Amino acid sequence: MPAKVYYDRDASLAPLRGKTVAIIGYGSQGHAQAQNLRDSGVKVIVAEMPGTPNHALAIEHGFKPLSAAEAAAKAQVIQLLLPDELQKRVYESEIAPHMTKGKALVFSHGFNIHFGRIKAPADCDVYMVAPKGPGHLVRRTYVEGSGTPALIAVEQNPTRRAKQLALAHAAGIGAGRAGILETTFKEETETDLFGEQVVLCGGLHALIQAGYETLVEAGYQPEIAYFECCHELKLLIDLIYENGISQARHSISDTAEYGDFTRGPRIINAATKAEMKKILEEIQVGQFAKEFILENELGRPTFQKLRERGANHPIEEVGKRLRGMMSWLSGKKPAKRPADKGKPAAKRKAAAKRRSAKRTAEKKR
Repeated sequence: MPAKVYYDRDASLAPLRGKTVAIIGYGSQGHAQAQNLRDSGVKVIVAEMPGTPNHALAIEHGFKPLSAAEAAAKAQVIQLLLPDELQKRVYESEIAPHMTKGKALVFSHGFNIHFGRIKAPADCDVYMVAPKGPGHLVRRTYVEGSGTPALIAVEQNPTRRAKQLALAHAAGIGAGRAGILETTFKEETETDLFGEQVVLCGGLHALIQAGYETLVEAGYQPEIAYFECCHELKLLIDLIYENGISQARHSISDTAEYGDFTRGPRIINAATKAEMKKILEEIQVGQFAKEFILENELGRPTFQKLRERGANHPIEEVGKRLRGMMSWLSGKKPAKRPADKGKPAAKRKAAAKRRSAKRTAEKKR
């Protein structure tokens, strides 16, 4: 059954009028949602640790950062936008004492609620507003007059107004301009973790590295392997993002499309899908959540080693060198042409005339 989609016409900001929203954490989502809500006319306060870059950024953006406890005491709507592994500690030590009857606790990812790490009082609303994009995109699209789609979900609703608050909150960050979809904490959490691990991050990064390694081990130049297995990926992702998989296939060559249909299933096959199902089961039963929390409690020994290994993969050095050649990625101006240096004036003029004629012809194509 298709998800129900809400837009600005379905979401009044009235439920947030007269309320103070506390944004706990001024990171990627925090800075975007705080500014968007404020620009929509909502009263917003921010909590951030003194001495951190995010604290300085909040001040630069016109906020006066408070401690989490101070913000929670002053607000009626408290949104936790800290990393998943930090939320429980901050909630229990600074926010829980101020969760009085009728207040709302808000999340942008359901991890801590779904896996039972945070227990809100029964007389408080608990809802989610989860933009489907990183914070810089949420902010940029809002400023441009559009918006980023978002999910909403309600976990506790003692006031009978939690859904209206969620819709207002989502509209306040600009999601009502693009579309607000209703889900549950369970569905958002499990599908989000699955997507990250199997496709968007884990699966994609492993696929890129494996493809690169296969070509290099077969004797091909690392630079060529990088272009084929990593650099050109953006072209395909943009096509899929804008028009879907079928239209992306329409835009590639027949050779590529035939190879797609006939060879793709040999890479992502029944064994791959079986492993995907296993990973989904680990997420559903809470195995991944326990593993991740334990890893953080132990000081991230495995996590750090994996980060170092990833950063030292050969594709990183090759990619860094090749991206340095691409002036449009770094904002640098292209190097001046040395080709005509030392040529007689007449030859330089003739060469310049040929280049000008070529550019004119290309524009007319």
